[in-house]
Amino acid sequence: MKSVMTALAITASLIVGTHAVAQPEKPTVVLVHGAFADASSWNGVVKILEQDGYTVVAAANPLRSVKSDGAAVSALLSSIQSPVVLVGHSYGGNVISAAANGHPTVKALVYVSAFAPEAGETVAGLAGKFPGSTLGPTLAAPVTLADGGKDLYIQQDKFHDQFAADVPAPDAALMAATQRPVTDAALNEKSGEPAWKKVSSWFIYGDRDKNIPPQAMAFMARRAGAKGVEVVNGASHVVMVSNPEPVARMIEKAAAASASL
Repeated sequence: MKSVMTALAITASLIVGTHAVAQPEKPTVVLVHGAFADASSWNGVVKILEQDGYTVVAAANPLRSVKSDGAAVSALLSSIQSPVVLVGHSYGGNVISAAANGHPTVKALVYVSAFAPEAGETVAGLAGKFPGSTLGPTLAAPVTLADGGKDLYIQQDKFHDQFAADVPAPDAALMAATQRPVTDAALNEKSGEPAWKKVSSWFIYGDRDKNIPPQAMAFMARRAGAKGVEVVNGASHVVMVSNPEPVARMIEKAAAASASL
């Protein structure tokens, strides 16, 4: 009986010891959508991340200007006390490059089919730096705003092929109807000092992207000294919609790597 009690005591001690070891806090993942999309474009990625125990916030990107959009996301970051992995899609990459500045809680940047501009560069300029983008001819006539600015949309009948070719047609039609416009000024606004110079970055994109030439994204990833790069075969510009699993795994890789920072 005494030996049994001793064994139980040892087992209990081991269990208590195991639970006494503090587990690293998982960072909050903040997702920033790009032009012609909205926060629902992250739905598939959110489901995976939440199943894996991450707290996720899919921000509403105003798509008005790099400076004001960056400020909006920066304000959101100020409300989060935990470490953050900041993720941007398309034009949202420009936004996270600005928003992360001044936030030591941001431990990693993940660019998902996204722009990672250098200071002074524009989204429009980077898209045209290498051949392959066919976005221009698919845009609808600009919508003139009250302040004189112009909103841009993709023509709905061209949206599937241009933006989301590997997404089922009915889903792409819904995305086309609910697309969020971006201002012409935002795409042509010069970027400020990018956070990727100080914060580690990861990149994932498709080799069938028609908005941002894959060659341009490879160039930006090399320039940023990316810790990880993945090219998803056959994926369109909305790789996070058509291939949420590899996108979520790339975000989790960035989260795991940032745990020691």
